[in-house]
Amino acid sequence: MLRLSKLTDYGTVILSYMARRPEAVHSVAETASAVGMTPPTASKILKALAKRDLVQSRRGSKGGYMLSRSPAEISIAEIIDAMESPFGLTECGAAAGLCGKEDLCRIRGHWQHINQIVRSTLTQVTLSDMNQAHPPHFQQISRHQNGKSGIQSR
Repeated sequence: MLRLSKLTDYGTVILSYMARRPEAVHSVAETASAVGMTPPTASKILKALAKRDLVQSRRGSKGGYMLSRSPAEISIAEIIDAMESPFGLTECGAAAGLCGKEDLCRIRGHWQHINQIVRSTLTQVTLSDMNQAHPPHFQQISRHQNGKSGIQSR
């Protein structure tokens, strides 16, 4: 099963929560309580997201974190990159040199192509989309009658 880490999942939950009030400064305690996690976990995630400029930290008595950009400008792919860099379904799909067998592998190119399709889809989905009542309509992969796959718009 392909699965994101729990911290990456929590990162999308935290940022989706913050995106409902993007101009607000959210304390770690408030954010943790609102999304149902411990403050240390929320703090760890927010620090990782701040390193990648997805959130900005504010110091002081009314300090906390706020989104660095509009929710419509932050993609799910960026969140995954911040939490699990580099993004990849397989070692060779993430970056060159991570797999000791890539020189001998006959299917590496196929995994890289699949990785590009998944990443492209994740890039199309933003925090604004995540807060909609229904998932957005975006390009979908389909199998053509000739057996070749392709991407089609809905």
